Amino acid sequence: MFDIGSSELLLTIIVAIVVIGPKDLPRALYKVGQVVGKARAMSRHFRAGIDEMVRHVEVEEMEKKWAADNARIMAQSEADMPALEAPAEETLNAAASPLDEGKSGDEGKSGDEGKSGLGA
Repeated sequence: MFDIGSSELLLTIIVAIVVIGPKDLPRALYKVGQVVGKARAMSRHFRAGIDEMVRHVEVEEMEKKWAADNARIMAQSEADMPALEAPAEETLNAAASPLDEGKSGDEGKSGDEGKSGLGA
């Protein structure tokens, strides 16, 4: 985050020893450490909040996109349904015609055979 070189760090330590004094320096460094720790914690908390908001917005955008895609697909499938139903009905009617003819022919034969079998 901060770009502090070794010479800059050495200069800061020398100034701290001169200004604060060697006696109070450990206590001052302890306080600085606490402040830096709290600042990092606040930064981490802030970043987590921002990340959560971004994720929430992304999820909402994805849901809107999915809803639009779903509506488009449903509209397209409803538009295609009459075109699909007509060939399906024709196929069913064509398939049912030979069966209907076969049933009527079988019923007539079985009825004739049954009569002839009784009379013979």
